[in-house]
Parts: sequence; C-alpha cells; structure tokens
Amino acid sequence: MSPKRAAGIVIFRNVNQAVQFLLLQTSYGEHHWTPPKGHVDPGESDWITALRETKEEAGLTENDLEVYKDIKKILNYNVNGKPKVVVYWLAKLKNPEKEVQLSDEHQDLKWLPLKQAQDIAGYEDMKKLLEEFNEKAQKL
Repeated sequence: MSPKRAAGIVIFRNVNQAVQFLLLQTSYGEHHWTPPKGHVDPGESDWITALRETKEEAGLTENDLEVYKDIKKILNYNVNGKPKVVVYWLAKLKNPEKEVQLSDEHQDLKWLPLKQAQDIAGYEDMKKLLEEFNEKAQKL
C-alpha cells in the first residue's frame, strides 16, 4: 500500500526578536494542533499542495510569506494503521501583524514560541521538526 501524501508549510514570525510558530487546532477528530497542511490531490505537486492548503486553512498566500524552499523536512508515520508521508517547508510571515483567516477545518490558532508549540503539537516527530526549524529560523 502506497502511503497517503500530504504537504504543508511551517510558518513563523519574529516578534520582539523571538520566533513564534503558527499552529492550527483542527475542528475534527482529536482537535490536534498542526501547521497548515493537507492531502496531495492527484496530479498536484507537494509544493502546490502546501501553498493551496496554507491559503485554504490560514488565508495566507505565497506573497505573504518568505519561503525557504531549501529548508524542508519529510515526516513518515501511520494514521489508523496506514502509512502517511508529510512534506513541510519553512516560511516566514513577512508582516508579523498579518491576520490569519481560519477555514472551517480549524477552530483555533496560536502563535507560540518553540517550547509551547512543542507542548501542544504533542507528537515526537513534530516536536523534533519544530526544534530543527526553530534553529534555522533564528539564523535567518
């Protein structure tokens, strides 16, 4: 069975020289917290999926972001016993005051520093991804 593919963008902003990550809380299932992401549609590239899902779920377009396409990470895990692959890129919100517009797929959003983002993200692979992206974001 080939894994389901998904793609998304880990978005950060700098506020008072501190890196904050955008996490969205799903309005379904376990109400988990995640960066904007979604399933790759047939014929769609991972990158196009990441952009589309970020616009649909957070109202942010490529013009709102400074994307670091060379900074990406692939997570492999199982959902309900089925393999899933998710590709994430790192991007900075150009205007830290830009308002995020949630879709009906999410019920809440938070901008959080690394430790708090890791705490609500829950999953070990996402905690590690956030830590790696935080180190890179601080150098940008």
